Amino acid sequence: MSETTKTQLDLELGRLAKRIEELVATVEHLKEENRALRQRHESLSTERASLMHKNEQVRTRVEAMIGRLKTL
Repeated sequence: MSETTKTQLDLELGRLAKRIEELVATVEHLKEENRALRQRHESLSTERASLMHKNEQVRTRVEAMIGRLKTL
């Protein structure tokens, strides 16, 4: 193998190694972002369930008030 070919291969391997490092960093970033989004989704789902429960309680109380007002 000629020296020029070896140098070109070394350069190409260096570029590929750098690209692989960039891809690994991107994957790690996406994993972290995905974890954060899943956590946020879980938090929002819990908050939504709580708000729906509170809304149901308020609706029940308002209906009871309306029923009492109708009896007056």
